[in-house]
Amino acid sequence: MVFWEGYISDESMGTFAPLVVYWLYAGFYQLLPPLDKYRLHSRTEENEKNLVPLRSVIKGVLIQQFVQAVVARLLFLVTSKASSPGHTVQPSLPVQVVQFIVAMLVMDTWQYFVHRYMHQNKFLYRHIHSQHHRLVVPYAIGALYNHPLEGLLLDTFGGAISFLISGMTARTAVFFFCFAVIKTVDDHCGLWLPGNIFHLLFQNNTAYHDIHHQLQGTKFNYSQPFFSIWDKLLGTYVPYTLVKRPEGGFEARLKKD
Repeated sequence: MVFWEGYISDESMGTFAPLVVYWLYAGFYQLLPPLDKYRLHSRTEENEKNLVPLRSVIKGVLIQQFVQAVVARLLFLVTSKASSPGHTVQPSLPVQVVQFIVAMLVMDTWQYFVHRYMHQNKFLYRHIHSQHHRLVVPYAIGALYNHPLEGLLLDTFGGAISFLISGMTARTAVFFFCFAVIKTVDDHCGLWLPGNIFHLLFQNNTAYHDIHHQLQGTKFNYSQPFFSIWDKLLGTYVPYTLVKRPEGGFEARLKKD
């Protein structure tokens, strides 16, 4: 039993809930006070280094989410397993947990290799992926600021493939897609907040991804959004150290041998 049962289908929730969760969670970060003593970059750095205004970022995210919603509706339409009364039999909780973990690993695998190739192919980087790196100093609302083609290939197709390979139902997908969105937004929030559960549970976190956005770190830490497995296996992992800045906040620095 879920709170939307009887009001909206699992397929509709799987399509629209991640979009709403994105703006709620990113908006939460956007509305926080400055919190300078927890920032990974100063506000001056954000204003000076970022090459695109917030208005353009919001527009880019909305375009990606429109495409994402269309693909999700088509995906659920093709894969719907609802019986004649409109109810899908849900697997047991242990099965759903396994499906969740499989989906995380599949998404990580897809995004690592697509993401890395977009850096290695000069044409793709110059014309497509560089749009995301216009935000040298990441912030939450810009988590899904991508070229539309990258948004389709990296995020939307990555989510669809994770859903299909894991074999999860649309109901499980609601929770998985929302969790993936929250994790992605958190990785781009630019804040090292005490007690952040993602910093405690995941090595691949805000500071880890901040290294990748730095000019000297673009050839490292491609893994996203959950684990750092592929970086470590394929030699693109670089550790970092957090250094307190005299003026407040932290700096994530590459820690290379």
